[in-house]
Amino acid sequence: MKNRIGARMIAVVGVLTAVAVVLQYLEISIPIVPSFLKLDFSDLPALLGAFAFGPLAGVVIQLLKNLIHMAVSQSGFVGELSNFLLGAAFVGTAGWIYQCKKTKTRALLAGLIGAAVMAIVSVPVNYFLIYPLYYNVIGFPEAAVLGMYQAILPSVDNMVEALLIFNLPFTLVKGLISVAVSMLIYKPLSPLFKGK
Repeated sequence: MKNRIGARMIAVVGVLTAVAVVLQYLEISIPIVPSFLKLDFSDLPALLGAFAFGPLAGVVIQLLKNLIHMAVSQSGFVGELSNFLLGAAFVGTAGWIYQCKKTKTRALLAGLIGAAVMAIVSVPVNYFLIYPLYYNVIGFPEAAVLGMYQAILPSVDNMVEALLIFNLPFTLVKGLISVAVSMLIYKPLSPLFKGK
């Protein structure tokens, strides 16, 4: 029985990873944020995996999705690192909270907290790790990055302010969209996850 459950989990995680990879290619530019911030829905399959099989499954989906996406990276793998770190914070948190008590209300709460954690974590992760990698590895100067924010809101003075005004709400909304969709589709899909 355990082997059957393990095989089903591996198969479902594989399918969810494939869906996440496809969704990662379907990026949408949002005019009110700099052009390098693109909205995609690739966190949704990882969130479903975290709800179905626990936080580790969600994090594994995030990792595999980004490893596969590295083959077409246009950011020197920095974008994939950012996507993985923030996505893992989101689905890891949500999956951990949900596994304690599996109810619809708990799933909603878990998703909301996970989205908030991802948004909050996005500020220090971007400021201390991701953006310095862009500056030093890719050779994209800090002034140029800040200029992309200032093109939308000229009063932005520094990167911390830019991250708080643009990245934090953008990341929160991205997570909330995944939570909303997961609330609609998780229950109908759960028999496929559990093999019932």
